[in-house]
Amino acid sequence: MGEHTNRRDFLKGIGAASVVSTAGCIGGGGGGSQGPDLLVVIGYPESGIQLFRDYYSQASGDRDILVPDGLRQADMPGQVGNDMANVTGTAPAAGGPNQEAFNGLFEDRYGESPGVFTSQTYDSVAIQILANAAAGENDGPAVKEQMRRVANPGGMEVGPQNFLEGVEAAMNGEDVNYQGASSSTNFNEMGDPASAAYAIWTFDAENNAVSNETVQNFEGENPEGSGPSADSGPGGSGRTISIGILLPETGDLGSVGQPMIQAGQIPVRQVNESDLELEVDANVQDTQTSPDAGVAAAQNLASAGVPSVCGSASSGVNVPVSQEVFIPNQMVGCSPSSTALSVSNLEDDDFIFRTAPSDFLQGRVMAQVASERLEASTASTLYVNNDYGQQLSDRFSSVFQDTFDGEVYQQVGFNIGESSYSSVIERALSEPSN
Repeated sequence: MGEHTNRRDFLKGIGAASVVSTAGCIGGGGGGSQGPDLLVVIGYPESGIQLFRDYYSQASGDRDILVPDGLRQADMPGQVGNDMANVTGTAPAAGGPNQEAFNGLFEDRYGESPGVFTSQTYDSVAIQILANAAAGENDGPAVKEQMRRVANPGGMEVGPQNFLEGVEAAMNGEDVNYQGASSSTNFNEMGDPASAAYAIWTFDAENNAVSNETVQNFEGENPEGSGPSADSGPGGSGRTISIGILLPETGDLGSVGQPMIQAGQIPVRQVNESDLELEVDANVQDTQTSPDAGVAAAQNLASAGVPSVCGSASSGVNVPVSQEVFIPNQMVGCSPSSTALSVSNLEDDDFIFRTAPSDFLQGRVMAQVASERLEASTASTLYVNNDYGQQLSDRFSSVFQDTFDGEVYQQVGFNIGESSYSSVIERALSEPSN
């Protein structure tokens, strides 16, 4: 596994006593206590850089640290001033059964490789087209009833490579099972992917890069998916399917959103360039990576009578858009990149879906990586003090303890923008008081 694994093997070889003597730094409540085996850090680069500077100035770099995708920034070791070789990360990845087929479509059309969350965007739009074709009308509740029917088993297996055959089957009332580029796209009862691929990654400080060690599929409690679904679809031809694409063309996520929009337009063009007796009208709106602008753009889609939307990108935009526009107007929303648990917990009457995995699954993935890959039996979490950080910390902790028999010493929140994180680091590395 490279340098990180070799370091771990070395530490195992010299034994626990030697690890204590070489640490020479904080790790517990005095007297040479080691503290937890593993530190989980949940946050963003803006505060993560200072937090890791403080960590390496006062604690040993031998302890394993586990982070989610929010801290996946290639130049972080350079800014921190440490190679961060003891850090392992997890991040949603494209690992569906038809990933290569999508990659080929994207490269053929745009002359470059697809970027982050592009496969999830293609899948979101493709599933909505299939659901609309099966529903036979541009009606949000009707499309909602078909989302799991076209995505979950069984029926004819459909992917990017035979998407048009799937659309034709759906409009003829036949059962289809969309197998995606990003995952198998089986929706669970919350409208989230029941299984997904995650990259296990490390920092490559020498090359100012992030290196994927492996991509692995992880399953939730019900990988086949479940939830309300229509028993059949009326279908129909000779009509125009309406769909919205609500993603950031501008703002903080504009550089990410633009290739996502390109990916979402591929299944639209596949249908429109075919001889099927269907057309797709895609209404693209810019969220500007802003909640207010996102809500306004979503209102434009509602006014146009759009029954379902691919979007939005970030949870900070997706939650207000869902609450203020999608749910009240009975529109299906299917985000390709919003992961926060707060989306799963929306009172949405089953109108809100995602092709990006929820942090509910990411918390389980992190707990499994902690136990099985990093062989940790004790852990503490340091989390950014907001819903994302708190919820992911809680989910990791509960699964690590209940499923993998680990022990969580501390869960410590921190605020963005602090000049020093020494005190919260010391708390996280302390052992629980008896």
